[in-house]
Amino acid sequence: MDNFDFLHGSWDVANRRLTAPLGSGSATWLEFPGYAVVRPLFGGAGNIDEITFPTLGRQGLTLRLFDRETERWSIHWSDSRTGRLDPPVVGGFTGDRGDFHGEDTYDGRPIRVHFTWHRLGLDTARWEQEFSADEGRTWELNWTMDLTRTGRVSE
Repeated sequence: MDNFDFLHGSWDVANRRLTAPLGSGSATWLEFPGYAVVRPLFGGAGNIDEITFPTLGRQGLTLRLFDRETERWSIHWSDSRTGRLDPPVVGGFTGDRGDFHGEDTYDGRPIRVHFTWHRLGLDTARWEQEFSADEGRTWELNWTMDLTRTGRVSE
């Protein structure tokens, strides 16, 4: 259950995001900073993070919950542009890698979503997001976050 305990604390986040995923325009990458704080919930069976993207003028929020029955994590995202909670991705960790899958829509069409978490040590981590518009046959990486710890949050 403690798979996300490594994430508790504050982080500098180097973002790299594809501006037009899935062929919806010219494929250019935008790089921008972020600052995140992750706090535990339910004695480690959940956490919440708030991230600020200062150059974009917006914030995001992630809610991660551990389902004790299925022993899987669900990850829910929302940002200040929409105020909506996106459909979750669900999965778990094997060693220092976590894989999470879900379904959503992008530009009005159904897609599959894949999040990958990489624990890279006590003070670094990486998150990646991929989309598939062909039911998972091919995947396009469209957002990465490289996290560097700036502080710890007490339980």
